[in-house]
Amino acid sequence: MPPRLNLAALTGEELEALLGPGQTQRLLPDISAARLATRPYPGPTLPEALTFEALQERDWGGTQDVTRRLRALRADLDAAGAVPLGVYYVPALPEARHQSAHLDHQDTAVAVRWSETPEGQEGAPFLQAVSLLRDRASGIAAVLTSTSPMPFAPTLSEEVDGAQLPTLGAAEFLAAHRARSARHGRAVKLSTEADWQRAWQALRALNLSAWQRRGLVIDGA
Repeated sequence: MPPRLNLAALTGEELEALLGPGQTQRLLPDISAARLATRPYPGPTLPEALTFEALQERDWGGTQDVTRRLRALRADLDAAGAVPLGVYYVPALPEARHQSAHLDHQDTAVAVRWSETPEGQEGAPFLQAVSLLRDRASGIAAVLTSTSPMPFAPTLSEEVDGAQLPTLGAAEFLAAHRARSARHGRAVKLSTEADWQRAWQALRALNLSAWQRRGLVIDGA
């Protein structure tokens, strides 16, 4: 069984960002009891390897509003010069498991993320971009930028420079991400779909290692 997230070890802010206010309030008595008893409270599974299931292109979006937003985001990325690579489903992610893959400037993996399930339709599609650094002398191995207003949960690895820029359009978002990456040095070149997937897997590995150091990961059961 894959390892699981230990909800009893998360901060209150991480719990709310991960589960939402409603579910956090429902689970909080049980999680608090687990904390008092110094025992874990198993949460979502945390597979070490992300799998990217390629999907046939179609008119995406479970509602007209989501469909419209997706079309606009993908068109804006095309206009900004990002190269489209197809659409994937990533089952290991806790939410927004559908991703439209793009590469920007041959060193940035970009994803338009959204959910096709009814319970995930409340959140608007959002952008994420990750660049892996060639030189980690600064202590930073990757730069992550997102337009989602929700905080990263659990907290990112100390080796990941993460930022949320929810008000930016696609072109401004890409420019802001490149500027943030440039502050740390040159990024690793990415040129294929396999490189795009590898960048997200590397980000996953960095975060998983940090979560293990914090005691957030428990054996699956």
